[in-house]
Amino acid sequence: MSGALRRVASGAPWEEQFGYSRAVELPSGLVLVSGCTSVVDGQITGGSPYEQAVNAFGVAIAALGRLGLTAADVVRTRMYLTHARDVEEVGRAHKELFDAVRPAASMIIVSGFVDPGLVVEVEVEAYRAPGAPTPGTPAEEVPS
Repeated sequence: MSGALRRVASGAPWEEQFGYSRAVELPSGLVLVSGCTSVVDGQITGGSPYEQAVNAFGVAIAALGRLGLTAADVVRTRMYLTHARDVEEVGRAHKELFDAVRPAASMIIVSGFVDPGLVVEVEVEAYRAPGAPTPGTPAEEVPS
């Protein structure tokens, strides 16, 4: 990348309503993905904490895909849970997705989310090494 931010939208209604991007790639190659839940097409997908975590990480990884990156490029994850009892299930989902990658990770217990049916929200950060190709994608480029 040469001096431009790239932003990705997922089409979630909150992005427009609250004014944020699903993901932003900095010229340094660092990619920040906003908090993702298991809401798809306005509906919570997955009933268990494990299923919600898998689906939420799927939303995040799809955003990375729009920038030509994969789960293998993830360097940090944050998992927000509403109950400590869900640590094992969410941790299992994380291990299945990132065991070979081993990103830095945090798991934080919070009081709740915008929809009380949600029990997990995740964030990821990824990195594109200098000189790695930046494929043409539908990401929006913004001059820095």
